[in-house]
Amino acid sequence: MRGASAEHTAESTAPGWRRRFVHTLLYGRGVDRGAKARARLGLAILAFALGYSVIALRLVALAATSDSHTVRRMGTDAVSTARPDIVDRNGDILATDVKAASLFGEPRKIIDVDEAVELLTAVMPDLDGTELRERLSSRKGFVWLKREITPKQQQEIHRLGIPGIGFLVENKRVYPNGAEVSHLIGHVNIDNQGIAGIEKWLDGRGLADLHMAGLATDRLEKPIELAVDLRVQHALRDELLLARDKYKADAVAGLVTDVRTGEVIAMVSVPDYDPNNPREANDKNRINRLTTGVYEMGSTFKALTLAMALDSGKISLSSSFDARVPLRYGKFNISDYHAQNRTLTVPEIFTYSSNIGTARLALAVGIEHHQWFLRKLGQLTRLRTELPESAEPLVPKRWAELNTVTIAFGHGLSVAPLQAVMGINALMNGGLLIPPTFLKRTEAEAAKLATRVVKPETSDKMRYLMRLNVEKGTASKADVKGYYVGGKTGTSEKVVGGRYSKTKLLNSFTAVLPADKPRYLVLIMLDEPKATPESHGYATSGWNAVPVGGAVISRIAPLLGMQPRFDLPASERLILAKGVQ
Repeated sequence: MRGASAEHTAESTAPGWRRRFVHTLLYGRGVDRGAKARARLGLAILAFALGYSVIALRLVALAATSDSHTVRRMGTDAVSTARPDIVDRNGDILATDVKAASLFGEPRKIIDVDEAVELLTAVMPDLDGTELRERLSSRKGFVWLKREITPKQQQEIHRLGIPGIGFLVENKRVYPNGAEVSHLIGHVNIDNQGIAGIEKWLDGRGLADLHMAGLATDRLEKPIELAVDLRVQHALRDELLLARDKYKADAVAGLVTDVRTGEVIAMVSVPDYDPNNPREANDKNRINRLTTGVYEMGSTFKALTLAMALDSGKISLSSSFDARVPLRYGKFNISDYHAQNRTLTVPEIFTYSSNIGTARLALAVGIEHHQWFLRKLGQLTRLRTELPESAEPLVPKRWAELNTVTIAFGHGLSVAPLQAVMGINALMNGGLLIPPTFLKRTEAEAAKLATRVVKPETSDKMRYLMRLNVEKGTASKADVKGYYVGGKTGTSEKVVGGRYSKTKLLNSFTAVLPADKPRYLVLIMLDEPKATPESHGYATSGWNAVPVGGAVISRIAPLLGMQPRFDLPASERLILAKGVQ
């Protein structure tokens, strides 16, 4: 009986022991169970709050980046991405991005295609209803409906609430200066990809690869700084437009370069186009005549011929050549426009722009030397710059004596005008050939790229001849007081039907300022200018391109920070060193 009672007591105490053990494991010793429960409830509430917060933040992030998700769903459809600003040398904006909404559709989500087409064409009548219906009826996940819509259109379409219709904010390239710098800047396509000018060069530097990788963001690298000065560009273009109207020219073009650095400070080719409306660029008459076109540069090329002769050591400024009668080569007759019918000194050959004298200078040096010299000055190979648009020079396949004779005075060899300017720059800056650039460049940076092509003393003689030609030669109408201008005219007959035309001329004028210590070179080109009453029936360079050059210089010299200097001595005393022959 006693044993049964003890057994019953052990059985009744065993569960209690186990409960106390479990209680100790769960709650510990001496802990208020109610307080513990409240603490755990608070912890659970906090955990749920954090979870919902994460979900909420994720939803916000998805909403904010819906465009990028849409882009990923687009597959092969392109989207406009960001580009860095392009600015001139003073920081003025030439090209920048702005935000613009584009309309897209997700055909698989469209409930009623006909209704969607009817509503969208009511807001945007310019949409093609048939094409729109085809796009919305496709099985694609994404289709563009209209790129770059207006804010008003976006608002009206948004109010329609059409399922499967959405908006994507893209980067749109804008050019605040319109046609002012069109040939230099170029333009982009609908997807903000550069297809001409500096814009295309920019993509070639890796921007296109960044776009493909999805790494081109709105926080791009610093702006691209160009060498162009927008103020000088405007002045040059303004004067060229006036000249085109005054002389009824088919086209006009001009350049301003820094002879010490090779920088292109201004470049204008008219007719030009508005890069905000790139369709205009398809007009073949709107090409960049300074890099894409190649031309026989006429008498401006005589500067290269005289420099070659003087640098060879065989010819001096005191040398003279017979220009009494024309040169005869088969059926070709080489004569002078300003014929003097006498023996001419080297300076007279330059100032009278004698074809006969220049041809005899080239022949005295020799055909092979002539070819070698022009190749050394970069005139026989394609000029490469940042601008993708460039053309190969037209060089004779077989270079005979007649080729040297005609090329000596600027016929028979066609080059890009910027290419010719590069060579003349070298004759003015002390004899260094510096590749042209459309980007900002210091003189120290230019020096590392420079190649000596003529002796410094040859450069001195050429600067003297350029100034002499303004003082008493064919460029006298460009003698802008205070800036000591030097220059060379060029009038070349255009080839029409395989023959040189006496009435269709390409006129040019190359000016350097100041001639004693050159800093800038100006090129003016007029394509088929017409005679005016004040030109007395003449249409040659001295009557049109030269006065235009003078007008340009008078406007841009102050902009370039050049201080006028008056009462300067003649070129023989200021430029030509004593004893130089």
